[in-house]
Amino acid sequence: MTALRDQLATASFEDIKVRSLTDAADVSEATFFNYFRSKADLALYFIQLWSVDIATSPNVRRKQSPRTSIEAIFAATAHDLAAHPRVMGEIIAVQARHDPNAPMTAMTALEKRVAFPDRPGVDQVTAIGLDGLLPPLIAAAKQCGELPRHVDDNTALLALVNVFFGVPLIFARRQPALIAAMYQQQLQVVWAGLQAVPSAQKESP
Repeated sequence: MTALRDQLATASFEDIKVRSLTDAADVSEATFFNYFRSKADLALYFIQLWSVDIATSPNVRRKQSPRTSIEAIFAATAHDLAAHPRVMGEIIAVQARHDPNAPMTAMTALEKRVAFPDRPGVDQVTAIGLDGLLPPLIAAAKQCGELPRHVDDNTALLALVNVFFGVPLIFARRQPALIAAMYQQQLQVVWAGLQAVPSAQKESP
């Protein structure tokens, strides 16, 4: 993972060879393929690692409103994107091309503890990605009145995912420092739009 992150800072994902990763990590290619089916599988593992990081982040887990928790997920991602714009951009591109039905190499409990030794209970957290992180928060926002109860959960999820991937595609390479502000701006647009969604009218008998 470290080798991939370091090399993505200067090279595209397609140009990086498995051999260069294993040489940097001082392991054999055979060892690599004992754990990962392909280079893309390693990139998806990166996403799982991000998912566990976000799910256990104090800014996300602290007691606060569901909408604030969603905004914290975007803020943490913006911080990572600003620090490593090429890396996150390449990983997002790999995820966009990934078959959602294809299996992924799962993180073990030990790997989670090694990656985040200062977070108690991290080994119990499932690496679930956006599809796991956002829906419970959307449902909670509807329950507490932050979003209208009649808003379709999938509509809200799609709007948030569009912002999550769309903003980095526009700004990551050219103006990564603007990502946090653009995330905040676009989330306000999403919240206002969802508030304005009309409730379904009952049909006359």
